[in-house]
Amino acid sequence: MLRAWFEQWLLDRGRIIQNTTRNKEIESLIRMMVPVSTDVPLIRVGGDGDGGYLIPNDLDGIRYCFSPGVSSTCTFESDLVVRGIESFMADYSVPGPPSTSAMFHFEKRFLGACDDDIFTRLGTWIERNVPNDSGDLILQMDIEGSEYDVIFDTPETIWRRFRILVIEFHWLHSVFEPMGFRMIALCLKKLLTAFEVVHIHPNNCCGVRSRAGLEVPTLAEITFLRKDRIGERRPAGEFPHPLDRPNIRGKPDLVLPKCFRGD
Repeated sequence: MLRAWFEQWLLDRGRIIQNTTRNKEIESLIRMMVPVSTDVPLIRVGGDGDGGYLIPNDLDGIRYCFSPGVSSTCTFESDLVVRGIESFMADYSVPGPPSTSAMFHFEKRFLGACDDDIFTRLGTWIERNVPNDSGDLILQMDIEGSEYDVIFDTPETIWRRFRILVIEFHWLHSVFEPMGFRMIALCLKKLLTAFEVVHIHPNNCCGVRSRAGLEVPTLAEITFLRKDRIGERRPAGEFPHPLDRPNIRGKPDLVLPKCFRGD
């Protein structure tokens, strides 16, 4: 009775009692995310600040990029145009991309887990614009936490249409909480059936959270390459990568915590 009263007292004040995830579970998940270096070198696509990403230099044959989440820059998509890759962009919160191109195609919708006037599913969006025989695709997704909804909702058959994924993962420090851990683990395990992590760059906007020697970045840009595109793999050894740049200029970049590295 006393515990129930105390829990209600905390809840009335916007607080809860919650267990934390065991370190062994978190360590097991992190080991699955250790970036590998492959026979495909990384290149930087986009500008030197936020909006630029490291991806494998394996773009030949890719004709289309899907890029949900439109910011104040679109240097990534502009660099892809130079390589002959069109970009489909979507964001309900803005009227359009910050610059125009005949190879940019914009929809005023959020990417999510339903189809209506405000949201579109990833599979629906692709089917509207790209035929099944169009070859491999690339995804660049920064949608402020909705990435988990999209990953849960999207069938593996759709994910396998992509050769390269670049996803900004938010709230990664939620792995310290059981519900957050399950959400993040389920999403990552789903992607890792077909992809390998080839790069992680912590966003220097929000720092890291730590517990009992485990450090986890709050936000991180994670690059995946489909497994059938990889011939050789070994643990990556450069942290940060020479092509990495801070998301926020003038603020020190974050080094990927040691627990995420294979060295």
